[in-house]
Amino acid sequence: MRERRSLPVLGQPPPERADAARNRQKIIEAASRMVAASGAGDLSLDEVAREACVGVGTVYRRFGDRTGLLLALLDERERRFQAAFLSGPPPLGPGAPARERIVAFLHALADRILADEALFLLLEKGTARRFSGPYRVHHVHLASLLAQVCPGADTVYLADALLAPVNAHLIACQREERGMTVERVKAGLEALVAAVTRPTP
Repeated sequence: MRERRSLPVLGQPPPERADAARNRQKIIEAASRMVAASGAGDLSLDEVAREACVGVGTVYRRFGDRTGLLLALLDERERRFQAAFLSGPPPLGPGAPARERIVAFLHALADRILADEALFLLLEKGTARRFSGPYRVHHVHLASLLAQVCPGADTVYLADALLAPVNAHLIACQREERGMTVERVKAGLEALVAAVTRPTP
């Protein structure tokens, strides 16, 4: 039996030693508690180390900086999300028509962002998430579905176009400044898919 490979989420290094894995889990759990209690804006690696009862050097060696730690906090949920659209039940997973899967994917991605909105808002300030490992996986998935619905179309461009509005800053603006509900945002995404995949004469 072939060894199961990890999904290409955030470019994690090879498997860790048991003690290193335990320390990593302690750090992740401590950071999760702190973000839940006080938000991610002022998250300090020094304070995370104290909360996790590990050395500050351990945190910096393992995660590099705050962005690395925030990405690690998102990693497990991203893995579950990828498993859902790659091999889960339809319509998000295989088994439904491609157009339905595209809509289900964009809706699920919006929910994914809303579940960790504060972290995504921080990460999107820089380039940490732009064309990151998860984005590339999302893009390839969408482009492959689009190729089934729109043979001959520029699916690379269209996949970027469909992913562009599914970002934390735009969704936050739509909800907070324009008063849109999550349902309205999702309806807009569905209308966008309909327009992009409409058969040409």
